[in-house]
Amino acid sequence: MIPPGLLPPGLIPGLTTTPAAQATAQTPRFHGFRILEQSSVGDTELKEHLGELLGEEDSFQAQHAPCMYAEMGLSFGNGPGAPTNDLLISFSCNQAQGFNFVWPHPATGLTPDFVKELGQLVPKLFVGTTPAIGQPISML
Repeated sequence: MIPPGLLPPGLIPGLTTTPAAQATAQTPRFHGFRILEQSSVGDTELKEHLGELLGEEDSFQAQHAPCMYAEMGLSFGNGPGAPTNDLLISFSCNQAQGFNFVWPHPATGLTPDFVKELGQLVPKLFVGTTPAIGQPISML
């Protein structure tokens, strides 16, 4: 007997998709990455700290791994009905990738200081999280 979900779908003709596979397919995604948790940031000081950290050219360096496996995504709203500015952050690949805006820095690699400071902010971003309505900050 093979445990459910071990075989890829469609490998055995007539075998239906498992509930786990169906749930995975229906999981919300952010630029292709599954959203595991999300939260809105209401604290003005926290928003400003995050903006300052991301706005500092010294937070980024040229060195990074040649991959993108995002563990965190940020979505900044520009008002009702306007497109959002989205950012993927990959701690494992040590880089950031922006969407819908021009990246303001010459490099996208994360400096050790940036990783340390953002790591200290993450628990503050996800205090008592529940799926939120509005512009999310998401753990992917």
